[in-house]
Amino acid sequence: VQLQASGGGLVQPGGSLRLSCAASGFTLDDYGVGWFRQSPGKERVAVSGISSSDGTTYYADSVKGRFTTSRDSAKNTVNLQMNNLKPEDTAVYSCAALRGGLGYESQFAYEYWGQGTLVTVSS
Repeated sequence: VQLQASGGGLVQPGGSLRLSCAASGFTLDDYGVGWFRQSPGKERVAVSGISSSDGTTYYADSVKGRFTTSRDSAKNTVNLQMNNLKPEDTAVYSCAALRGGLGYESQFAYEYWGQGTLVTVSS
């Protein structure tokens, strides 16, 4: 059983990146998935999430209108499309999965975590 986040990198302000959270050993559609980020010197915070039941999505106010979370069931992944990136979006992004989850649970509720992927927004 493994969860793996990928897609991070260096991007200029206003640019876009797409992160992917890929599951192996289990069906990600059965799990609520949350995206979290941690900036240097700060606590990890929730960014977005997607429900296991009906695909309802959740977004933190800081990313609403810029980030979109979606499922790709064929690839057993959840993607985080990030547009109009800002320097304050710079962080290590991680995904987590909770069976039957709604996508906005506390980080401490999640069963599986992927390793983080670094997103750097800088000119």
